[in-house]
Amino acid sequence: MFDKVALIGIGLIGSSLAHVMRREKLANKICISTRRKETLDRAEKLGLGDTYELNPEIAVEGADCVIICTPVGVCGAVAEKIKSHLASETIVTDVGSVKRSVIDQVSPHLPTNVHFIPGHPIAGTEYSGPDAGFASLFENRWCILTPEANASPEPVQKLKAFWERCGSQVEIMDPDHHDLVLAITSHLPHLIAYNIVGTASELEGDTRSEVIKFSASGFRDFTRLASSDPTMWRDVFLHNKDAVLEMLGRFSEDLSGLQRAIRRGDGEALFELFAKTRDIRRSIIEQGQDVEEPNFGRDSS
Repeated sequence: MFDKVALIGIGLIGSSLAHVMRREKLANKICISTRRKETLDRAEKLGLGDTYELNPEIAVEGADCVIICTPVGVCGAVAEKIKSHLASETIVTDVGSVKRSVIDQVSPHLPTNVHFIPGHPIAGTEYSGPDAGFASLFENRWCILTPEANASPEPVQKLKAFWERCGSQVEIMDPDHHDLVLAITSHLPHLIAYNIVGTASELEGDTRSEVIKFSASGFRDFTRLASSDPTMWRDVFLHNKDAVLEMLGRFSEDLSGLQRAIRRGDGEALFELFAKTRDIRRSIIEQGQDVEEPNFGRDSS
């Protein structure tokens, strides 16, 4: 689909893209760039690309697609570095979990003869780095594209087709709406997980060791979320703060309601909420976003 794709950043998403592009023959040439030499050397040892550059300016030269796979907080700095090295009609995209901030950071730096189409593959694990990637990461997962209103339709359709070849279902969405939706489906759950696991880490030594020893599935799943890349998630919360704070406010109000119900012994209110949330779980299974197997289909080991 592309002659040369430049991947700027080679963590979980970047390395998974490298694997799936190789498998599906989506690019004649893959150039990988990352700021740390040891990470670049590891990517080369894994054979993730065809060429490897510490300087993103060199990596993007001659590329007809550039995918920024860095934490969202540095997307603007990347765009500023590569802006004068981009070929005309190049598609520039990203994989960040926040879209309005990325648009505000990147758009001012890009020349008018390239096509900036922000993207967000909703796929991931708690692992990071070039070793973490695998070709099937995007299969049957959503990828959201948030092109601006004046974007040319042909490059948008080409990028949509690219993600479909990677295995994703693709949705076009307004960037602000994306940020609000992801604040509740992804960002807030991670924030809660970090907080709960952080609370456990502050317990007295004996109690903390027992919490770890006797962890039930709920706490184990929280620790999985809370072990995600700290740099990436720090940037997500700082760059989607308005939407996150709005959803956090709603959550806090609902949590206060639960606190009152427990204090008052209001079993009817608790049962009504728990029954409602079971319906959400069923809807997620029906949408193919999880399975109904015991332990949510995850290996209990």
